[in-house]
Amino acid sequence: MEMRRKDRFRGEDFSLALIDRCTHAVMALTTGEETPYCLPLSFVRVDRSLYFHCAREGRKVDLMKAHPRVCVTFVGRDDPAFVEPSEYTTYFQSVIVTGTVHEVTDESEKVLALRALCQKLTPQAMDGDRFQTAVDRSLKATGVWCIHMEELSGKEKAPKAL
Repeated sequence: MEMRRKDRFRGEDFSLALIDRCTHAVMALTTGEETPYCLPLSFVRVDRSLYFHCAREGRKVDLMKAHPRVCVTFVGRDDPAFVEPSEYTTYFQSVIVTGTVHEVTDESEKVLALRALCQKLTPQAMDGDRFQTAVDRSLKATGVWCIHMEELSGKEKAPKAL
């Protein structure tokens, strides 16, 4: 991805760490029409893949099957600021990922992805057999999708050090 402000570019380590910190991001899908479709989702990264879960049917599922190229934006910081004497700005951190999405059909990969997602979002609920009970109850009804990260681009504007 080409970036206009090269001084704000951040490398892969920054980008992966920001993805790991974020609890959600916004995924953009092509609709085949004039207006794209964007939706917030909870993601977890496992190596070079992003996983999320969803219902097994609906508009999002139909669009992913028809147009598997997606773009995901993570925002780690968004702090509007007024800097003396008269500058309005925003300090931010973001990562844009492009890739191809596919449905995970292998049961062991689905469980791995759901475990990683639950460990990230609700680590306090992973004790005992709580996770396994939830998986046993809902795995067949839960869709799990994977995005192979083909490109990622991190960007940051941080306050100047004093």
